[in-house]
Amino acid sequence: MFRPLALFIGMRYTRAKRRNHFISFISLTSMVGLALGVLVMILVLSVMNGFDRELRTRILGMVPHATVSSYTPLDDWQQVGDQVLEHPEVVAVAPFNQLQGMLTHSGSVQPVLVNGVLPSAEKNVSIITDHMVEGSLEALQSGEFGIVIGQQTAAMFNASVGEKLTFVLPEASITPAGVFPRLKRFTVVGIFKVGAELDSSLALIHIEDAARLSRWQPNQVEGVRLKLNNLFDAPRVAWEIARSMPNEDLHPRDWTRSHGNLFQAIQMEKTMIALLLLLIVAVAAFNIISTLIMVVTDKKADIAILRTLGASPGQIMAIFMVQGSLIGVVGTLIGGVLGVISALNVTTWVAGLEKLFGHQFLSSDVYFISYLPSELRTSDVLMICGAALLMSFLATLYPAWRASRTEPAEALRYE
Repeated sequence: MFRPLALFIGMRYTRAKRRNHFISFISLTSMVGLALGVLVMILVLSVMNGFDRELRTRILGMVPHATVSSYTPLDDWQQVGDQVLEHPEVVAVAPFNQLQGMLTHSGSVQPVLVNGVLPSAEKNVSIITDHMVEGSLEALQSGEFGIVIGQQTAAMFNASVGEKLTFVLPEASITPAGVFPRLKRFTVVGIFKVGAELDSSLALIHIEDAARLSRWQPNQVEGVRLKLNNLFDAPRVAWEIARSMPNEDLHPRDWTRSHGNLFQAIQMEKTMIALLLLLIVAVAAFNIISTLIMVVTDKKADIAILRTLGASPGQIMAIFMVQGSLIGVVGTLIGGVLGVISALNVTTWVAGLEKLFGHQFLSSDVYFISYLPSELRTSDVLMICGAALLMSFLATLYPAWRASRTEPAEALRYE
């Protein structure tokens, strides 16, 4: 079977038992270091992707992708909704009212953002119906002043479905007896759990009850909430909707203004961690340089004999490039396989460790999720393995060039 000379000798050098065991140890260390670097990069980036996915599906499943609101109450939100739905990127719309205030119960106080929603339309733009732990969103009925609260709020008040909470608005009511804050008693009809600050800072009531608290007509709303095909297109879509709306009192707003800093922080952390871990791969890859330099020194006599037999400098250079690249390919392949296996199973492994030690590493009271998420992306695996192979190949160039410059007479003088 025909084999190129450089490939045949390079692979033979890699398989052969060297006289200098230290060189073999350094070569093995380079291979193991490269494999570990690739494994850790795939695993960590998969975990970062998992956190990004959870943030995108949970938090941005609750907050609006975009809104179109008015400085004055809207009497016919359906008309505005129909105009917005003409945009091809808008999937669904729902009306909303927003109130800020405090919930109180048994001496405890919690600041909240209260969203007035229409239950039949809210389920089309929000994931809240999938995260109800008690009660239901449909239990919100106009005029009954029911409220749906987050699990952390419920835990703080030790409240369950049927409890009475008092909502305090940041406005004063002037009565003959004096000035008093505006208060309204609500009955808890549901409890949701989606994670993060939303479980302690968000509550929902019927949209007509919210209008009454704002001293509007029951059919008046603040604006409409939009659900988009791609939430990352929200700034562009909001701008296009703003230009198409004939009513100048309407103004759009997208999620990047309220939660954009959170996702920018995630992306920055992912980029910085990837760069730092890439240095581990670089160190392992450039260990190949020291390995090949020692191999070249050890094989000077062999190189000289090959040169005298007619091997060209290019062939000598290719021999050592094959040897170094083979170390990089094997290390990258092992690291890639182990990294993919780890990324696919890290959630189960961490859950097993939590059960074994009886300790929850990610507490839902501190973090927005109670498990370690992971999302393996083919693009990340290809990028990491490609970078490792490229650095391994570049690391072979200088030692291979040094080998090709070996002078046969000088190398054989003392043999």
